[in-house]
Amino acid sequence: MMTDDAIGKEACGRFYENLQLVLKGPNITRLGMRELRPIAEKTGTRTKYGSYGWRSMISSRVAPRTVYLGSPSVRLPNPSDLHLQLMNAAPEELHKVLQVMRTLPMVHLRRQMGNNDQYNPICNLYISVADPKNARLAYMWGNTMREPDRKSPGPEFTMIHIPEEHLLRQQVLVLPEFGINIALGTDYMGEDKKGFLRQAMYGADERGMLGLHAGTKVVTVRDAETDRLKKYGVFLFGLTATGKSTWSCHQLGLDHKRGEKTEVAQDDIVFLKDDGSALGTETGFFVKTDVDARFQEAMYNALIHPTALFENVMIEADGTPNFLDERLCANGRAVIRKDKLAVRAGRKMAGIAFPSIDLPSLDEMEGLVFAFITRRNTIMGFSQELTREQAVLAYLWGESTHSFASQPAKAGESTRIVGTDPFIIGSRARKVNHFYRIIMELTERYPGKVRFHQYNTGGIGEILETKETNGKVQKTLVRKATRVPIDLMAAIQRGDLRGTNTYKLGPLGVNRIEACEGQDLEPYDPKRFYSEEQILGYIRDLVEGRRRFTEEIAREGLDPKILEFAERSFESCGVHERTLFPVGSDTKEKKPELQPSTSPSLVPRSIFSEPKTRPPRSFHSRFR
Repeated sequence: MMTDDAIGKEACGRFYENLQLVLKGPNITRLGMRELRPIAEKTGTRTKYGSYGWRSMISSRVAPRTVYLGSPSVRLPNPSDLHLQLMNAAPEELHKVLQVMRTLPMVHLRRQMGNNDQYNPICNLYISVADPKNARLAYMWGNTMREPDRKSPGPEFTMIHIPEEHLLRQQVLVLPEFGINIALGTDYMGEDKKGFLRQAMYGADERGMLGLHAGTKVVTVRDAETDRLKKYGVFLFGLTATGKSTWSCHQLGLDHKRGEKTEVAQDDIVFLKDDGSALGTETGFFVKTDVDARFQEAMYNALIHPTALFENVMIEADGTPNFLDERLCANGRAVIRKDKLAVRAGRKMAGIAFPSIDLPSLDEMEGLVFAFITRRNTIMGFSQELTREQAVLAYLWGESTHSFASQPAKAGESTRIVGTDPFIIGSRARKVNHFYRIIMELTERYPGKVRFHQYNTGGIGEILETKETNGKVQKTLVRKATRVPIDLMAAIQRGDLRGTNTYKLGPLGVNRIEACEGQDLEPYDPKRFYSEEQILGYIRDLVEGRRRFTEEIAREGLDPKILEFAERSFESCGVHERTLFPVGSDTKEKKPELQPSTSPSLVPRSIFSEPKTRPPRSFHSRFR
């Protein structure tokens, strides 16, 4: 049985020290972007636009195989059997990493995140090029960051990427206290991007900021009452496939001739500060490519620019990238440059990139909007106006649902991730508590300038039939949801910013949109699709799911005030069958012991395993 000491902070520190010696090896070649480009392009497919595309064997992150090593405070709060087995095998795997890095041909690329005077992590990617086409991973990732600048302060982060590891031992090992991420057995570029961003969010949290999985933009609109132009900062939270990138770039049908506009700052990760400002991270965006030019003009124009770099996008024989053809892969991706996002304005193309990757403070804007994007298909309205307490709960619950198209077995089921952020290291409750503190202080410091909304980019009216056959639960789609039209959602967000929408208390205990200028919302009334009994059933199911999730996070140390907010929310829905943990009670849960699970091992032993007759090597062996 592996003890905590074997993967604790001290052991990780010994690995870190030994790694520094290995990184100086003669087999590691440091290259710049100019040198990497021809190497990467040699293995790619050229499109008719002059851009390049590649295919990977792995087309998404290996989140179920990602574990955090170090002090108990940074480890996964509820590890699965597979997580526990990976943690038990981690010392052996780390030892092997040190061995193979002494002999494998490696490329080192050094880039920098952010562009401010406070926090700009320097990111060092070491990737194996035993398979030469892996060089494209470094090149693609390098296009999301900028050249390092000695004048910009920032900690050093290290990402080790060895795609050649066997798929049976595929994993990501994170040593957050030492700024190290290690990806093994995957050739998906998203692991490099998220490895550094996950580490940067952890570092930002430790420095008093709050790392957010959110896009940011600056929107200038004409106020409905004064007809004066006002500038708002907007945060857009959302799980994958809810439309975060789409709505970060969408122009919302604003009147450009009258000075209205949307300018994109970031589309993925930012660091929120106490004054409402947010430090940005990337100069290039890694976007999903299922883009329709009719509705996502700016993103489409960036995708057909020669600087775009594709991963798992269908490129036809004549060099045409077909963004909507997902027959070979439903997670087509591209790195696009922020400065290539543009829309047609009359006879000219107008860029929509905000001059900075940072979002200004509230002192420099008329207001700040926190928008939580969810995707539900039953009774939830397309827009909810939230109080600050309800916004804290929206961050806590981080909701969406599985779709019938993507996961038929889980269709209709809620998925909840705190802050819509699957990259949290350590206590999730700590993140919620920090968000709660910032929101309360912002609204006190800037009364009337901070607003909160929740947008449902799914639909309404879906009916799923569930039945059990031979012990297996099967779901049948009886009625498809009536999807919210993109132009309607744009009108709703436009109206919220201009101040023309009206809201009324709805059945979920929050203000639900009642009127939107120029739009008819009557066809989307839940009562046209469901009986009162059905609506109540959906409400009960939603509340019970939220209650269970709140209790789970409470065990990690959730602020008692937030539990009170949740109880009031359940009561406002007309559902109050039982209470959460009593306020003031000990809500912290003992962390699971690190020991082998009773399940058969899911992690094959490495050929580098030590014979049982010998004691395992420590990290401070020959590599000292």
